[in-house]
Amino acid sequence: MNIHADSKATQQPLLQASLNYTQRMTERGFNYASEPPPGKLRTNVVSDPETVGIYDGRAIEASIDREGFALAQHRSAVVDLFNDDLVKSQYYPETADLLRHHTGAARVHIFDHTTRRRQPGEVLGSGRGGVGRGPVGRVHVDHTETSGPKRLRELLGDEAEQLAKRPFAVVNVWRPAHGPLEDSPLAVADARTIPPEDLIGTDLIYKDRTGETYSVAYSPQHRWYFYPQMRADEVIFLKCYDSRTSVARFAPHTAFENPLAPADARPRESIEIRAFVFF
Repeated sequence: MNIHADSKATQQPLLQASLNYTQRMTERGFNYASEPPPGKLRTNVVSDPETVGIYDGRAIEASIDREGFALAQHRSAVVDLFNDDLVKSQYYPETADLLRHHTGAARVHIFDHTTRRRQPGEVLGSGRGGVGRGPVGRVHVDHTETSGPKRLRELLGDEAEQLAKRPFAVVNVWRPAHGPLEDSPLAVADARTIPPEDLIGTDLIYKDRTGETYSVAYSPQHRWYFYPQMRADEVIFLKCYDSRTSVARFAPHTAFENPLAPADARPRESIEIRAFVFF
């Protein structure tokens, strides 16, 4: 583990919180994205809650290619992030410009987005409780060594073969819809502290296709960060796949119960953009 100046000798965790890891398993993991067929389990993934120290991301200058995540300031012109038409017509181009600026990408292709609303009293878990989609309270990475290139082929068809010849990444851009955010913020792990053996390939089964994500097994060497009091004019870049092996490739992340949040904290609302970034 090669942590730079923000070593444990010079920085202490801002808080302790329970994160939902996954128990190590010998069989192939799976999660159904919707109601499974009759007689089938929704998932065979077994949660492994572990209490970890979470450090203040504002105390370091994280880099998307070093730690696998980074914070940026950006004020959106979109007044309603839950309006799909506005998001696709205005927020997508905004975010593409933001990614080009911060990554140096030659091309950005945004392929989807998800908005999340936590319902009062909703327990963090799969992210599919309550009305609509809530925060995902499970340590995971959205793509894998296999599913990053596979998703490119599925979405960009014939063009994918040529695009895959150049270095590319899958990057999420995560933003709270209001701030300061206190309820169920996002924790992100330093990718340099996650060995490959802790990443568990897990099928994500949709009605029309099967994707693959990484569940994550616990290790005390993992180093976690979050950005306290995030504002609506701030975003987090998350590396979810990178074809390059010389940089951070996979940054596990999860929502968590924030022990610093007041009892009357406004339930979290957020949006995440998923994009291919071509260098």
